[in-house]
Amino acid sequence: MTRYYIQSGGLNNAPKLRKRYHEDIISDAAQPRRFLLCNFAQGREYWEARYPGYCAMIREDTGRNDLEFKLAMPDSFEDQIAWADAVYMHGGDDHLAMFWLKKYDLKSLFENKIVATNSATSDALSVSFWPCDWRSVFDGLGLLPMKFIAHYGSDWGSEEPRGPIDWGVAYVQLDEYGDGNVPVLALKEGEYAVFENTKHIKTVTQEDV
Repeated sequence: MTRYYIQSGGLNNAPKLRKRYHEDIISDAAQPRRFLLCNFAQGREYWEARYPGYCAMIREDTGRNDLEFKLAMPDSFEDQIAWADAVYMHGGDDHLAMFWLKKYDLKSLFENKIVATNSATSDALSVSFWPCDWRSVFDGLGLLPMKFIAHYGSDWGSEEPRGPIDWGVAYVQLDEYGDGNVPVLALKEGEYAVFENTKHIKTVTQEDV
């Protein structure tokens, strides 16, 4: 069984939810110890620079110093996933996430793994998504039966010339796009949903912490 932890982004804006997210991953029945940290959604120049901080954040939130980490690299990604108990994919740019992730047979590679995502990489696993930067609908890779909106209800982009996001309009645009039987999952910053294979098991919200 593959278990997905689909997070909305804005982890540092919701420290209690961030801690709960990492604790839930670590306490999963699979008892993950080996983590593959994937920064494919970020510019290449940031991968090594941000890696130590990401490792430290997970250790701090879980109180676990026995965890092992590796930094994902495109040329060895498949072998690295085979090594890992959990694949933890950070957020960033949606186009970068899609550029790299569509190169792999993720459904097969992720089998019996824990997969944790954040913002742009959550978008990538969806059927379709509405990202804050582009403010329009895009097709995802379709691993999970959801239409996804990250950072829902936040003040993302409020200082842009385009003005603040109308989240109600975003929700309707995504809901009306494509297959009407696929539900919209719109999560506020820090919130996350858990899937077992393709079944939505639970959602942890700001009211739960």
